[in-house]
Amino acid sequence: MRLAVAGGTGVVGRRVVEVARERGHDVVLLTRSEGVDLTTGSGLAERLVGVDAVIDAANHTSQKRAEAEAFFGGVTRNLLAAEAAAGVGHHVVLSIVGIDDVDTGYYAGKRLQERVAAEGQVPWSVLRATQFHEFAEQVLYFVRIGPFSLVPRMLSQPVAAREVGEALLDLAEAGPSGRVPDLAGPERRQMVDLARTVSRARGLGRRVVPVRMPGAGWRAMRSGALCPTDDGPRGRVTFEEWLAARSAKR
Repeated sequence: MRLAVAGGTGVVGRRVVEVARERGHDVVLLTRSEGVDLTTGSGLAERLVGVDAVIDAANHTSQKRAEAEAFFGGVTRNLLAAEAAAGVGHHVVLSIVGIDDVDTGYYAGKRLQERVAAEGQVPWSVLRATQFHEFAEQVLYFVRIGPFSLVPRMLSQPVAAREVGEALLDLAEAGPSGRVPDLAGPERRQMVDLARTVSRARGLGRRVVPVRMPGAGWRAMRSGALCPTDDGPRGRVTFEEWLAARSAKR
């Protein structure tokens, strides 16, 4: 199968490319380095020739609603138009568990992305996944004051990015499936605890300060809105297993 990956250099996109090549697929990267601008559609036509499926793992982390919607809506429309013209038969979207219950600008963008894909003319699949294990290290750098990292209180069920990549490849191989059951990690954990664990294990020296963020969105996240509510698939790799493997590689 010939697969194109948008966001193929990101946290999950790299795993998608890695797994796809391991399975013997021909992989096309939709990146600026390959002459593609997802926000304008420039370069897509040339890169999608002969492609069977597109996996969209592109990301833009703005919390401004207009900016997030412009990115996710615009990129999805550009991809779908180019896919339809090239005869691509399957559009696969990576989305996020809980976006219906947490009203932030970023999640509004992801909701729009799903709607545009579902209303488009290319057969589609959507996989929602929880935060990745890597997120625990990322939050250490969101708000820093000297050696202190302000980390929001939130309940999460993190999953290994590699397992998300595998699930996206499974979807691409299976064919258009609509929205499939949510994918989450094996354990529910407090993000503050995960951030402290990764700081100690990596020797980052960050002192974690828990912060109770205001607003309905953060209240929902504290109560577990970003965790799955169904019995969908669960990853096998725990946070500690992922961290140990990452440390061993270093």
